Amino acid sequence: MNPNEYITGLHHLTVSVGSAQEDIDFVTQVMGMRMIKQTVLFDGSASVYHLYYANADAEVGSVWTTFPFKKAGLTGKKGSGQIEVSGFSVHPDAIPFWKEHLDKHKVKNSGILERFGQKMIHFEDPSGVGIGVFGDANDNRNAWQTDEISKENGIKGIHSAVLSVREVEMMDKYLTDILGFYKVGQEGQYHRYHIKDGGARKVIELHHQPDLPQGSWTFGVGIPHHIAFATGNDEESAKLKAYIEGTGYTDVTEIKDRNYFHSVYTRTPGGQLFEFATSDIGFAVDEPEDLLGHELLLPPFFENRREELTSSLEPITVPHYLQDK
Repeated sequence: MNPNEYITGLHHLTVSVGSAQEDIDFVTQVMGMRMIKQTVLFDGSASVYHLYYANADAEVGSVWTTFPFKKAGLTGKKGSGQIEVSGFSVHPDAIPFWKEHLDKHKVKNSGILERFGQKMIHFEDPSGVGIGVFGDANDNRNAWQTDEISKENGIKGIHSAVLSVREVEMMDKYLTDILGFYKVGQEGQYHRYHIKDGGARKVIELHHQPDLPQGSWTFGVGIPHHIAFATGNDEESAKLKAYIEGTGYTDVTEIKDRNYFHSVYTRTPGGQLFEFATSDIGFAVDEPEDLLGHELLLPPFFENRREELTSSLEPITVPHYLQDK
């Protein structure tokens, strides 16, 4: 079996952030993404929002999701074994705009970098989660437009994920021998891999940081939680699950119902949590496409707990384009 036949690219990236309102304001105003879903964390007993953002078309492969854990009092430790940078795709001509835009909003950033012949800027959200914009001239997806960010300059979707590792060897083997990705080069401490032919939503980088202590794997303010790869349906995910378990990586979950997709999760040799999420359900399953994100929604199996789950959530104000929905 070649897993690369079933993995079409990145599906979404998920992180733990500070307060819900701070997150909404930063992602929709500074990053300029479209808010497409308000729901809650499906795991455990804590009442925590799960917020979804995406490009104009709410496409698989453009989705950034957050768990605001400040109110729950959980803080994470940044370090090795985590997603260091969640990368988003913009047109290369937009990179200078992003430098000015981030400076305008007083967001500390790396300035314009270049790696593997590609210009990029790294920065952090208010909780310390690492984010980047990567110039990609071949990404034709539709960015969401805001008062400050034009469609030409906006985020088109996920580009890549940069993973921090203390050792490269076993994670390299996992990406290439197990998942069927292709190593395309090394530049300094960075190792780049392509899913299929590479390009937007098909790039993974390993950042070799041998002296960086291990970060936490739990939920907690300021740390990523997982990276999700897209599969077609449950049948393909089940085949991937059986294949990964058959190679000896038996820490693979059963298929979980996430309402907008079905998922299996596995812990990698580098420590990062990988998810394989189906692409056959979508985000309009419980609200119309033009109303995405306008109200708090729960999956059918949580409706009988609505009062319990929502009573302790902080009040939020959604972006202005949702307020009249």
